[in-house]
Amino acid sequence: MTEQLRLMAVHAHPDDESSKGAATMAKYVSEGVPVLVVTCTGGERGSVLNPKLQGDKYIEENIHEVRAKEMDEAREILGIEQEWLGYVDSGLPEGDPLPPLPEGCFALEDVDEAAGRLVKKIRSFRPQVVTTYDENGGYPHPDHIMTHTISMVAFEGAADTEKYPEAEFGPAYQPQKLYYNQGFNKPRTVALHEALLARGMESPYGEWLERWKEFERTERNLTTHVPCADFFEIRDKALIAHATQIDPDGGWFRVPMDLQKEVWPTEEYELAKSLVDTTLPESDLFAGIRENA
Repeated sequence: MTEQLRLMAVHAHPDDESSKGAATMAKYVSEGVPVLVVTCTGGERGSVLNPKLQGDKYIEENIHEVRAKEMDEAREILGIEQEWLGYVDSGLPEGDPLPPLPEGCFALEDVDEAAGRLVKKIRSFRPQVVTTYDENGGYPHPDHIMTHTISMVAFEGAADTEKYPEAEFGPAYQPQKLYYNQGFNKPRTVALHEALLARGMESPYGEWLERWKEFERTERNLTTHVPCADFFEIRDKALIAHATQIDPDGGWFRVPMDLQKEVWPTEEYELAKSLVDTTLPESDLFAGIRENA
């Protein structure tokens, strides 16, 4: 009997799963691959970014429940499974100097304890492939950086029965590949920006590209381009389900769908760890695994 392919995506907050790799997940779900999103925090300190919902007293007083309900809606749209790791959002500190992080938040938790919770999820679900964020968190939110940190520990720790005994954490298991989400990359942004201008349309990416110059970001190694344009509509529908976080009339949705599919029909990843042989660049997160499954 061949082993069922399984994909786990580890994210910091509800809505991250819909803005990073959502079309990829929907594609694999359509192929019969079980996909589990592990959400590290409840997103309690996330600002209400949709101007139509700002100032809503019910949302402000019940943000944890509201964001959990949004996550349920997005989960159903994507066809995935989803579980909480159970930590409290750290918030995004602002100011100079930055204020201290709030007591009890995810970013201040013990790394090994938090990784142990993720080890339990990995050993239970048994994914061959895990996706997470790079060492910068994709952007420097403390919860994204902590998500990267515990994901790296748990990827190795899931097979370590001394550090994480089977009696407490379940039978040992070793995932075979780990990827960083790299959907917000400069080549994609430039391609869409230039395509919009060539069509005589306004681009929402001009300021992004200026900030790229300002911060001199090191370009990541985009090893894997997953074709998933047929699932862009599902991605956007799932993102809109996070109504407190996303303005459906905002910049996320200003690029016509036909242009996106024509100019950049993939989502990108950086292969960070692999225990199987694979040839780069890839078009499949399960490259090197699928042949033996």
